[in-house]
Amino acid sequence: MSEPATNLPLSPRQIFWRRLRARRAAMAGGVILGLLYLTALLAGFVAPYHYETDDRDRFFHPPILPKLDGLRLVVPRWEQKEGQFIYAAIASDTKPLRFLVKGDKYKLFALIPCQTHLFSTGEKTHPIYLLGTDQFGRCVFSRILYGSQISLSIGLLGITLSFTFGMLNGGISGYFGGHVDTVIMRVCELIMSIPSLYLILALRNTFPSNISSTQAYAMIIVILSFIGWASMARVVRGMALSLRERQFVLAARALGATPWRIITRHILPSTFSYVIVAATLSVPYYILGEVVLSYLAVGIQEPQASWGNMLTAAQNTEHLRSYPWLLAPGAAIFITVLAFNFLGDGLRDAADTKSQ
Repeated sequence: MSEPATNLPLSPRQIFWRRLRARRAAMAGGVILGLLYLTALLAGFVAPYHYETDDRDRFFHPPILPKLDGLRLVVPRWEQKEGQFIYAAIASDTKPLRFLVKGDKYKLFALIPCQTHLFSTGEKTHPIYLLGTDQFGRCVFSRILYGSQISLSIGLLGITLSFTFGMLNGGISGYFGGHVDTVIMRVCELIMSIPSLYLILALRNTFPSNISSTQAYAMIIVILSFIGWASMARVVRGMALSLRERQFVLAARALGATPWRIITRHILPSTFSYVIVAATLSVPYYILGEVVLSYLAVGIQEPQASWGNMLTAAQNTEHLRSYPWLLAPGAAIFITVLAFNFLGDGLRDAADTKSQ
């Protein structure tokens, strides 16, 4: 009997995965994004406080970090000294840091009512503010976690809607050509000719100013999706023009397949390698779009937390100079955008069959 072959050829997926793993920056970006989305999913559990919980005795409180006392972590009590918003720790008055502690109510996965938090002291006199408090005495760390649920999910939902709409329009335009192609492409050029920021603000002004945070969330997704589909449609249209003359498309047409089936089952799946890479690189722009709207006070409104409206506190230069921890949401935005760019570059290189 002949021995089984040991050097089997790698499948395209295996080759892609091997090439992606060789890019450490891309893998690091993927790990960071995985952790960010996991903490966003479990924000209520990881955050020690609810995003609305305020501490009227600790406005602009500096970060409180636990200290090691023997074999346990303890949190000292801070009190306000003479002068406005000047605090000092009382090292002799501490409380142990506890895990799986009951605290503010929240809904896990937006469905399950819970009160258990990952860590806290369980004492109002000894709070733990890892990133300090804002101008209303609210925990910045907790609000960043709750804000990530909005800022990160808007990127995914917005890119899903815009790329789905763009792929369908691009596929239809490239497959049919003629007047259909002309109309769709002129609409795309019209949308792309208007500066994105002005178009976002113009579309936002068409909605009432007193809408709820849930309505504002849906509005932002719709606006960003409306703006983002045009560029994807143009690229997919160019790919569809070449794909419609391929043998597998001609064979499907000869077998009597409908145009809709040919577009959705044969042409568009052939563009997925490009679309996945383009989507990964485009998600940061959707996140920044939400940040801009919320920063300009026309997006997610207080008291709901998002990274954009949290940065409004940093508009005051005096606050920024005296309380630099208010820029923590900016650091979260920077890390997220950088991680997406690293991952997107790695996916693009791994999908490029011409690169070595």
